[in-house]
Amino acid sequence: MTLKLKPVNVGIIGCGNISDAYFGTFPRYPIAKMAAVADMIPERAQAKAEKYGIEKAYSVAEMLADPEIEIVLNLTIPNAHYDVSMQAVRAGKNVYNEKPLCITRAEGAELIAEAKKRNLLVGCAPDTVLGGGHQICRSLINSGAIGSPVGVVANMLCHGHESWHPAPEFYYKVGGGPMFDMGPYYLTALVTMLGPVKKVAGLTRITFPERTITSEPLNGTKVKVDVPTHVTGLLLFESGAIGNITTSFDVWAANMPCIEVFGTEGSLSVPDPNGFGGVPKIKKAGDAEWSEVEWNSKFSEGSRGLGVADMAYSIRTGRPHRASGAIADHVLEIMHAIHTASTTASYVDITSTFDAPKVFPEGLEAGMLDE
Repeated sequence: MTLKLKPVNVGIIGCGNISDAYFGTFPRYPIAKMAAVADMIPERAQAKAEKYGIEKAYSVAEMLADPEIEIVLNLTIPNAHYDVSMQAVRAGKNVYNEKPLCITRAEGAELIAEAKKRNLLVGCAPDTVLGGGHQICRSLINSGAIGSPVGVVANMLCHGHESWHPAPEFYYKVGGGPMFDMGPYYLTALVTMLGPVKKVAGLTRITFPERTITSEPLNGTKVKVDVPTHVTGLLLFESGAIGNITTSFDVWAANMPCIEVFGTEGSLSVPDPNGFGGVPKIKKAGDAEWSEVEWNSKFSEGSRGLGVADMAYSIRTGRPHRASGAIADHVLEIMHAIHTASTTASYVDITSTFDAPKVFPEGLEAGMLDE
């Protein structure tokens, strides 16, 4: 398909560990052009620009002053999400953050309000839920393939990131922990499939107060743990479905499903929300075995940046974008509420909500995001 719309210039701020996942896939989306890159370490930005053929390597100030940049893709660490994105919005840029949206609810609300005042868009990772594996699961649920959803379970269980990440300390500081790091993948999948959450309960703990980094270049460095590292939340959805989610950096091994949705007429096994693909499985009442679900989406593994491209089409066409700030804000509130519920030994009401984004048509290709 020939692109009929003017490409949207995207400026990327942050050239850390996650950035290559975006740089490597952006050429798939002709609507979104990587026009500039910036980093607090100028040499790192220059290296990425040379590696990926990006025209401009900027300072942050230079990027925000460039009138041709329409979207700022914010790949900084969580503690910088608010400051960088608020600067971008005030400079007249639409913004798309890596997850989470911000550290605090107040920051998230201020960012969204400022963007709305200026008629700008806010988007946020994860966009893995826009991949084929999860989109077909949404279609199955919406069509009643498993009846009315009754419940859902979600599990992200590992032993942390200090064995592979080059600078893992922030995972154990405010803004980190398994819920704020990996919870957005799972919670975004849950709420886009089942709708908004209205009430939560939760329990948390810190199992290992100190961690030792075993990856390079910080091998042997001790890290004090400041946030809960084993978190379990109980979710009541507005639809009446009940869910539970566990995220942990304290588990050496597990054999639990990533996500399973239970309905009145069957069950659905949902692929790992940390990826775009996977093979969903379904077992209806009366079936002897689980059956694999076939799907035909072009967005499978290696589709990072899909949410940015979808936002770019929104800028050109005026239709809503899918990986929205409203969904990210709802997920942010849920994560905070689970931790608050543990601290206060009480249920916590969720006040935010969102409009469900449209499902991508099956078979959609990268040049057809405007459909």
